[in-house]
Amino acid sequence: MQYLPNIIFAIILFLGVGYFAKNIRKLIRNIKLGREVDASDNKAQRWKNMARIALGQSKMVKRPIAGFLHIIVYVGFIIINIEVLEIIIDGLFGTHRIGLEILPVAVYGYLIDAFEILAVLVLISVVVFWLRRNIIKIKRFLSSEMKGWPKSDGNIILYFEVVLMCLFLLMNATDTSFQDLNYGNIVTQFIAPWFSEVAPETLHMIERTAWWLHIVGILIFLNYLYFSKHLHILLAFPNTYYGSVEPKGKVNNLEAVTNEVKLMMDPDADPYTAPAETADDEVPAKFGASDVMDLDQIQLLNAYTCTECGRCTSACPANLTGKKLSPRKIMMDTRDRLEEVGKNIDANNGEFKDDGKQLLGDYILNEELWACTTCNACVEECPVSINPLSIILDMRRYLVMEQSAAPMELNNMMTNIENNGAPWPYNQMDRLNWKDE
Repeated sequence: MQYLPNIIFAIILFLGVGYFAKNIRKLIRNIKLGREVDASDNKAQRWKNMARIALGQSKMVKRPIAGFLHIIVYVGFIIINIEVLEIIIDGLFGTHRIGLEILPVAVYGYLIDAFEILAVLVLISVVVFWLRRNIIKIKRFLSSEMKGWPKSDGNIILYFEVVLMCLFLLMNATDTSFQDLNYGNIVTQFIAPWFSEVAPETLHMIERTAWWLHIVGILIFLNYLYFSKHLHILLAFPNTYYGSVEPKGKVNNLEAVTNEVKLMMDPDADPYTAPAETADDEVPAKFGASDVMDLDQIQLLNAYTCTECGRCTSACPANLTGKKLSPRKIMMDTRDRLEEVGKNIDANNGEFKDDGKQLLGDYILNEELWACTTCNACVEECPVSINPLSIILDMRRYLVMEQSAAPMELNNMMTNIENNGAPWPYNQMDRLNWKDE
């Protein structure tokens, strides 16, 4: 019976970490449904981007209020959870505040002081975030795609953080041996007197309950991430590493199509004697993308990394003028469809069974795609290097090259280029008449 709490703790820890690992394997499986892409170039720049954007939060502070508050929550939550290491050791081996046995009391006290200050700052930041979402009602949180589960998810994570921070402070405030040290209780020394009339046995029970709820809450939070937009806590790092290092205006062309165009424009080329295409230049089975399996793995990683912050949509000129396009919705729809495909595979013994659906049409409409001005504002604004434009362009490519479903204006322009060598409906002999006017 002496070791029963340790055994229970080990079982809870094993189940929590095991379920998380299972979902991470599923996530990796889903991302690998996309096309492979070579991102082995510019490694130094990629590491720099990850350090600057994901770790340094450099793009968050472009909007100072939200950026500063997010940094507090980000730093506070990560650093405070360093104490989770101590809790895990205590839980497995039956010790109590093992840090006091390893570190000098003053050093341990400084660490816990920092944790307590950060816990209070996190609580303040979370309250402000909740007010911005639910009372002030900032416009970018009110879009149609943010109703239902996305709205609830944004609030649930805030409640999680409040509960975890409060349990951390309660655990410290009711730990009499810790309070007696008078080190590390910079905040909880003011909370501890609230329990001065409580019997020692009851106080110990409160401390133990807060301790257990804190670690169980962290494990629940860890597993909640997979189902939440807060998966970006983990994925922001690989996403910023694998993000594009090319100039934003550069469009990713299909090599096979580019070679074909070059051949057509070369007056000395003989298409019958042109060298055979290499394996890398083979004509793809499908031009562009109509479903998530047609996208590449980085685009699918983008979808899972989306924070649903709405910065992309709030900067989109098409959205600002009332068009249907919302770059955030593009990413959310891609993730939802990918999850649907993943569940289909799980239900069919590892194989995808055609469900009669696809990303284009069932989730994302043609109207949304053609509203995009390709200005890259969404790409520039994203705080974790997500590229909604790349998905939009791939789906447009499918519409044009596979379905000939471009808008009438574009079809007219392409017909004019084909027939007249220019976008305008003038005979080739008359193309330069404008200079005589």
